[in-house]
Amino acid sequence: RIEPAGDNAGGASGHAVASEAMRTPLEKIAFQVNWVLERACAALVAAMILIIWFGVFERYVMRTGGTWTEELSRYTMIWGVLLAVPCAAYYREHIGLEIVLRMLSLRHRKNLILALDIVTIAFFLFMTYYGILLSKDGATAYATIFSMTMVIPFASVPVSSAFTAFQFFVAMLRMQRELKTQIASGGAA
Repeated sequence: RIEPAGDNAGGASGHAVASEAMRTPLEKIAFQVNWVLERACAALVAAMILIIWFGVFERYVMRTGGTWTEELSRYTMIWGVLLAVPCAAYYREHIGLEIVLRMLSLRHRKNLILALDIVTIAFFLFMTYYGILLSKDGATAYATIFSMTMVIPFASVPVSSAFTAFQFFVAMLRMQRELKTQIASGGAA
């Protein structure tokens, strides 16, 4: 049985996450990865807000004119946003072809979803590979204000892409299993 995940669970946009009894070991790992990433995103957003507020305080109250807060908040935001992508993948809360999917039979829908998931996973695996190359190049590039290498900011691409590919893979398996069950039972589209 698939349990809804979230307030908008009645919608058609793939909120389903396997219930505790139905979770495979891989789904349990995906759940734990998502749990950690959600908290990391929340911490990064909180840190970004505090950094920005400190920058405002520093500039307009202390009148020191430091600009490091702008760069640090930018890197924090990039990490937070990119780590939110695998969270969306875990819940299948990404841009999809809902209108097209609803016009297809359940069997054709299953095949199209599988094809799109495979393309998506391939894209994020490519981004992981490309991001590793980008991060290596970041060892010779330096941040404007911090005089640090760009490895840490650039590493956000391969890290988030690898997590996203993994979460899409697990979500693909979960969705295909659910659709197969619906087809076998002659389920509603």
